Amino acid sequence: MLTQRQVVDYALQRRALLAEVYAGRVGTMEVCDASPYLLRAAKFHGRPSDVTCPVCRREPLTHVSWVYGDELKHAAGSARTVEELTRMATLFEEFTVYVVEVCRTCSWNHLVQSYVLGTRGVNTRKPRRRTAAE
Repeated sequence: MLTQRQVVDYALQRRALLAEVYAGRVGTMEVCDASPYLLRAAKFHGRPSDVTCPVCRREPLTHVSWVYGDELKHAAGSARTVEELTRMATLFEEFTVYVVEVCRTCSWNHLVQSYVLGTRGVNTRKPRRRTAAE
């Protein structure tokens, strides 16, 4: 998306948590705690990824995008598809997207990435005036 900015990747945090799980210091029940709302959002609004679940290793993870922002009003805190995000990026000045990976089998979930979308700062430059010679 053209207006995507302020991208934050949570891969290091994910890797550290999985290392704790594999070492037995954190139980799977503590990390496999996706809410029913998140699991439903994964089913209807999620997009499949190429990554297999790191906990149960049974199925590919699903990425769910959640939107938050003052300008969104009633739409804030809802899951959106990529197509909806593209459309919203042209309609709203600024909002934040949080991408969560979720396993629909074991309920593993983790924040993968966050970024800001919107029209703020896009095309702020005035068009150049043409001279009579042009």
